Amino acid sequence: MMLSKVFVACASFALLAGGPVSAKEPRRDEQDRNRDAIENGRVRPLRMIENSIVPRMKAGGADYIGQEFYGEDSRYRLKFMRGKSVIWVDVDGRTGAIIGQAGG
Repeated sequence: MMLSKVFVACASFALLAGGPVSAKEPRRDEQDRNRDAIENGRVRPLRMIENSIVPRMKAGGADYIGQEFYGEDSRYRLKFMRGKSVIWVDVDGRTGAIIGQAGG
């Protein structure tokens, strides 16, 4: 009985310890690609992009909820909420220009 409790505890710990690391791995890759692109001058820093886009969207009644970076085409995708609608704004990371908008 005691041995089975120890086994269950160890198995549970192994699952918990392994889960978050693999779940965070894609996010880490995204962050690394973004940092490398900024350091090499291929894209503008996220804060610069946000300072340009977020105030315009807020003026239109949208709340900023986050972003993603797509290194393969040097694009940021900023996410906003207006009421119950999600709005995605794609921004060229090289120029800071809005290249697409969907939702909302």
